[in-house]
Amino acid sequence: VQLQASGGGLVQAGGSLRLSCAVSGRTFSSYCMGWFRQAPGKEREFVAGISRSGATTDYADSVKGRFTISRDNAKSTVYLQMNSLEPEDTAVYYCAADPILRRIATWYDYWGQGTQVTVSS
Repeated sequence: VQLQASGGGLVQAGGSLRLSCAVSGRTFSSYCMGWFRQAPGKEREFVAGISRSGATTDYADSVKGRFTISRDNAKSTVYLQMNSLEPEDTAVYYCAADPILRRIATWYDYWGQGTQVTVSS
């Protein structure tokens, strides 16, 4: 399974970005998808996750109400819409795939290469 994340960039506080993660190599709908992020000097942390059908989503408390995860199984793509961005959201964002929806990064089987998100104050 190959994952390709894109959509990162530099944005001012209060702005928005939409990340995308295109998946190839296996049946996309067989996998739950997660977004994680890692800031310099910090551990990789869970941001959001979505079930195989898209019916169930999960969010870290720090992004709840600001970020929205979604997926398009016909396009084999998962998205992360990020609104009301804060400087604390600055990190490299990674998408990941696993048969089970969970928050623990080490349990995910497949990872994308990461995309940098920088929020200026």
